[in-house]
Amino acid sequence: MEFFIDGVPMQAEDGQTVIQAARANGVDIPHFCWHPELSVPGNCRICMVEVEQEKGDPWFDIACNMPVTEGMRVLLHSEKIVRLRKQTMQFITLNHPVDCGICNKSGECTLQDFHYAHNGQASLSRDAKTHATKFFPLSDRIMLDNERCIMCTLCVRFTNEVSQSKALCAVNRGDHALIRPAEDANFDNDQYSDNVIDLCPVGALLSRQLLDHARVWYLQPTRSVCPGCERGCSIDIWHRKPEWALRALDPRLNTRIDRVTPHENPEVNGLWVCNKARDLAALFERPRATQATLGGAATDLATATASAARLIAAARHPVALVSSWGSNEELAAFATALAPHVQPFVKADHLPLPGEVVEDHLLIKPDKNPNRRAALALFPALPGTLAEAITPQTDLVLVWGEGFDGSAVPAGARVIRLDAYADPVQAQADVFIPVSIQTERSGHYTNFAGVVSPFTACFAPAAGIAHAEELFRAIGLALAPAVAGALTGPAA
Repeated sequence: MEFFIDGVPMQAEDGQTVIQAARANGVDIPHFCWHPELSVPGNCRICMVEVEQEKGDPWFDIACNMPVTEGMRVLLHSEKIVRLRKQTMQFITLNHPVDCGICNKSGECTLQDFHYAHNGQASLSRDAKTHATKFFPLSDRIMLDNERCIMCTLCVRFTNEVSQSKALCAVNRGDHALIRPAEDANFDNDQYSDNVIDLCPVGALLSRQLLDHARVWYLQPTRSVCPGCERGCSIDIWHRKPEWALRALDPRLNTRIDRVTPHENPEVNGLWVCNKARDLAALFERPRATQATLGGAATDLATATASAARLIAAARHPVALVSSWGSNEELAAFATALAPHVQPFVKADHLPLPGEVVEDHLLIKPDKNPNRRAALALFPALPGTLAEAITPQTDLVLVWGEGFDGSAVPAGARVIRLDAYADPVQAQADVFIPVSIQTERSGHYTNFAGVVSPFTACFAPAAGIAHAEELFRAIGLALAPAVAGALTGPAA
């Protein structure tokens, strides 16, 4: 149907509200409590619009709860609406401290933007602001500043309607209303609790990990994929901009993950991610392996690569355990360069951790590896019994990635390991080569449903660390003459 916003003709679908139809036509209407994925309480009133009538006086209503009708004429910037919106902002900020200078939400706060755009003046109230608890620990992960809360109730509705933990509620009324954990629930048990930090339009709900850690304008997002399970949620990894690099004693402060937020992807995760994605810094920033070795003795990448090629060429029954954390590009390189020379099997690099939610109604999937589907499209799965893959005749085992302790390797068999993280077993390998992690390379993962999602490098790998895709090609090039007998030197 056709309707008009400020005299401009636009199209709307049956059942759309004014705010939905406006957004579909590229017009933003101010809002705090409205969200496209949540119910409509209509309690902030900042989305008030004027509707012109053929006869009689115009009428006023909230755009979030008013359906579009054929020929409706909506005004967003009439004199009356501008005045109403300013009065609404003055009411919303009546008790809000407007402490943007010290607020962690500063730079991406909707209230800050609307205060500047639609109000722009100090409070008219002669009464002192109502004070409330400044730091209320809502959970182990989230701190609540009650003075900044404008009771939009987005967080409460999220726990009721999306995560379904029903962990939050509103208590008291008027100036004394507060967001609090529900009596019979524990917000720590909500696997999606950190989404309320993104939902909060003000600086009331704050990440305890990021609190007073970095300003948003110091950081930049890089699109990535959460490797926490086979869902492969699209995310943004936030890290420090080069121009805001810290001159600190520890250079790692400039190459760490400061926060993770969802990257909207209707095909995979919509607008949300679980808390496991938020904790990727702890996963990715474990102690790294940075030195190639031969039998535990340090060597350079070129020597280690040539030694790996000689071992593969000399083996009669070589087996390779392929990483299900490898990207599509890395798996393809392995298939081309190495698979003709070894018997490959796909292994699980990660299994569910003790106490971890294995699967739920929303996003979490049971397989804790991001790219097993793509790996299984190229190579067979590791049998249920490891002895079916690694037999007594196996004389070489190539292990790519984590999830293999080495106890099944037959005595006398040679071992090649390719891994990113430090582990004592690497010193026992005949050849060990450190490889880059997801935040140091670009590529794609294919999730459980076959949706391919890209990830982009955030940081450069340290010297001495190889990209697996390039490493496989290099080993493949070295293998050809080795197989033909051109390399006649002793194996490492």
